[in-house]
Amino acid sequence: MTSPSNNRLHTDRNEPVPQGVDLKRIEKAVREILDAVGEDPDREGLLETPARVARMYAEMFAGLKYDAGRHLTKVFTERYDEIVLVRDISFCSMCEHHLLPFTGTAHIAYLPSGKVVGLSKLARVVEEVARRPQVQERMTETVADLVEQRLEARGVAVVCEATHSCMTMRGVRKPGSLCITSSMRGVFRDDPSSRAEVLGLINR
Repeated sequence: MTSPSNNRLHTDRNEPVPQGVDLKRIEKAVREILDAVGEDPDREGLLETPARVARMYAEMFAGLKYDAGRHLTKVFTERYDEIVLVRDISFCSMCEHHLLPFTGTAHIAYLPSGKVVGLSKLARVVEEVARRPQVQERMTETVADLVEQRLEARGVAVVCEATHSCMTMRGVRKPGSLCITSSMRGVFRDDPSSRAEVLGLINR
C-alpha cells in the first residue's frame, strides 16, 4: 500500500489522484450509466458530471491505497494502565452492496500495556479505513484489529453507529434507522465487568 508524505485523503482538481485510480475509465462508465437511464450526458448540467464523479470516487475510495496502521507506529511509553477512550469520531464510508454512503460516528477504547498513541491518530485510522467500499461490520473489525495489533493493547473496544443511505433513500426507505456494530478484543471481550465498564463510558 502507498505511504503518502501527507495524511490528506481529499482529492479535487488541485490535488494528486491516488495511484491506481483510472479517472478516464470511471468517466466513461458514468457516461454509459447516464445514457442507459435515458439521460443526455452531453447536456449542459451533466457535461462535467462524469469527471466530478470520477474525482469523488478517487476521494471516497482513497483508503484502499493507504496503510491506515501507519498512524499507530509512533507511540509513547507511559505507566498509565486504565481505559483510553476517544468518542464521536465522525466518518463517511461507502456500502459495497449499492455504492451508497453510510455516515456516523466511531468510538475507540483501548487498555494500554505500557504504551499510548496520540489521540488524533485514532481519528486518522477511522478516516482512512472508512474511505473504501465495505460493510460496517468489516470496518468495525478492521479498526479494532489495527489498534490491537499495533498498540499491543490488553483490550480494545470499537463501536460504530451509522445511518445507511441504502436503507433510507431506497428499498425499505426507513429514515432514522441506525446500525450499531461493535468489536471487542482482549479483556473487553473476555471479562464481563471490563466490557460493562467500557460500554458504560461509551454510552454515558
